[in-house]
Amino acid sequence: MREVPHDSIRRPHPERRPLSNAEIEQHLERAVVALKSLQKPDGHWCGELEGDSILQSEYLLMKWILGQERLPMGDGRPAQTLLRIVDYLRGQQRADGGWGAYPGSPSDLSASVKAYFCLKLFGDSPEAAHMKKARAIVRHLGGAERCNSFTKFYLAGLGQISWNAVPAIAPEIVFLPKSFYFHLDKVSAWSRVMILPLTIVSTKRHTRELPVTLGIGELFVDHEARHQLSMRDGAPPFWTNFFARVDRALKWLHGRGGTPWRHAAIVRAFDWLEAHAGEGGIGAIFPSMVYWQVVLHALGYERSHPLVVRAERELDRMLVEIGAGADAPMRVQPCLSPVWDTGIALYALADCGFDNFDPKVARAAEWLVAKECRVAGDWMANLDAPAAPSGWFFQYDNAQFPDCDDTAMVVMALMRAGGDANRAAAGRGARWLLAMQNDDGGWAAFDRTSDRRILEYVPFADHNAMQDPSCPDITGRVLECFAWHGLTKDHAAVAAGIAFIRGRQEPEGCFFGRWGVNYIYGTWQAVIGPIRCGVARDEDWILRAGRWMKSIQKPDGSFGESAESYENPALKGQGPSTASQTAWAAMVLQEIYGPDDEDLRRAISWLCHTQLDRAAANDPISNPDGDPAGSWRETEFTGTGFPRIFYLRYHLYRLYFPTMAIGRYLAALGRGEQGRRLVATGERAALGL
Repeated sequence: MREVPHDSIRRPHPERRPLSNAEIEQHLERAVVALKSLQKPDGHWCGELEGDSILQSEYLLMKWILGQERLPMGDGRPAQTLLRIVDYLRGQQRADGGWGAYPGSPSDLSASVKAYFCLKLFGDSPEAAHMKKARAIVRHLGGAERCNSFTKFYLAGLGQISWNAVPAIAPEIVFLPKSFYFHLDKVSAWSRVMILPLTIVSTKRHTRELPVTLGIGELFVDHEARHQLSMRDGAPPFWTNFFARVDRALKWLHGRGGTPWRHAAIVRAFDWLEAHAGEGGIGAIFPSMVYWQVVLHALGYERSHPLVVRAERELDRMLVEIGAGADAPMRVQPCLSPVWDTGIALYALADCGFDNFDPKVARAAEWLVAKECRVAGDWMANLDAPAAPSGWFFQYDNAQFPDCDDTAMVVMALMRAGGDANRAAAGRGARWLLAMQNDDGGWAAFDRTSDRRILEYVPFADHNAMQDPSCPDITGRVLECFAWHGLTKDHAAVAAGIAFIRGRQEPEGCFFGRWGVNYIYGTWQAVIGPIRCGVARDEDWILRAGRWMKSIQKPDGSFGESAESYENPALKGQGPSTASQTAWAAMVLQEIYGPDDEDLRRAISWLCHTQLDRAAANDPISNPDGDPAGSWRETEFTGTGFPRIFYLRYHLYRLYFPTMAIGRYLAALGRGEQGRRLVATGERAALGL
């Protein structure tokens, strides 16, 4: 089960004949039917969220650290279930022998080391051809000693490197005063839920010693460097030296038992983790949920303990079977995305003219309202003044961590669904968003915060997301949300948000995409919100964004951008065509140039021509994911977790974003359910359509 070469993916070949508006309406109707068919009985949507090979590797390595590699799963499934994950991991190997971050990416050293280690642990011979190729690429990339810090925690936990090669994270950080630069409230929420368990892991240094025959000594080039900390690349020399000295001091202190407050610090860290270990798991994201199980094991908790049972159950919810049959391969999701998917699906249906009178819309809205956060979570820590709890999270359960991106999307969807309860919840969410604005005028994901660049230089910050500063894409979406509440550019918060976005425009006219790939996503989010809040479409900075978008359109009308643009900005707007990115670009063109723009028409036409018909949907070669007729085929990863590190393939992006784009286009022409409604009520002119 080898990965299909990126440039050989079978794609539909679009016809080039023009489509009538009536034909485009038919394509939209098929998309709406497909989208509604995927709704769960209780009203929500949840598509698969696919990551790269490290999810399989780290899950398997965790099982070895816990000594569970030959034991039944926590839910009673046999131990052979792990071999199904191994099978999928083996099939992700590239032609050059390595494993990478997304289809078409270069092989990644850390991902390749972890995958090789897993395959060897589960019985693949080092002399097998695929293992020789893997070993060669690892050594070519510099050897296992050059892995990132989060990989080294696994290698140390299985005795392959010294704990001295792992960045020290002292648990005493829980006692640092709020004024301290490196305070836990000042790092990103996802870093917080990873750092705190790692303070206990790196202090306890729980190690499972393996037989030499299962080790990976053959992957190291410099065996002396194997047991030494290597500082991360790219940090200024001063900070590299500074943090190297801090690390040495912390390890010297560890050798002497730590500070007098070490035990109390571990207790405080554990209490925080336990308090955040709700039904969704700590942070409801894969890394922290894995580290939590290692913490419980290192502290001596039996597998039958309720905390361990719940931790296993929550993580194993993320296992996905690929295909049918008891031996079908399995992969691991990084988290679950029901609130995100439901909010966008509902917003897309609103663009197609459906509101609370539609039973499926009503059920979706009711489900979302029930997910509103009404408790004071970690986000309270950085506010200047108390704010009433509200907001929405990404997953099924994660009440401590509502985020601005999900909240903005859900609030817009609820406002447009209509109904008193929906609008009341949307109003609470909008007021919460106002309280979360940063001093620079922008919005971040989880916390009200500031840009603290030095945090990115600490040795364990090589996931490139130690902090969570304002970004143009979230700021643009929040402004779009405020527009549905009647806020305009004359409102102080909106004006500050617009100024923040303008200050982040790239020389070419585009905007960086923090949460989607990449400049197409960022530009889509950055310009629509300001325009909806009253910025004129003919302002110079808006037109520069439009010209850039037009400049990257392909002759067939489509758009596409690879995640490689994060590594090489010269590749902005370049990559394989995708349905989701073409939809984002189409919405930008319509917002700036209006529905009569010929380039917009070409983008909409490409979406219609590449839509799966019944024959294509039933073809397992062109549609291996089993998407319904009316959806689209998209193999690329167009979502972003950590830029330059971790990318995502949202399996519903290829359906609800094209549906949204085509729905908006037809509405602006007075066609489709939404267009006819706007014409009948006179709202079309009020919306500038």
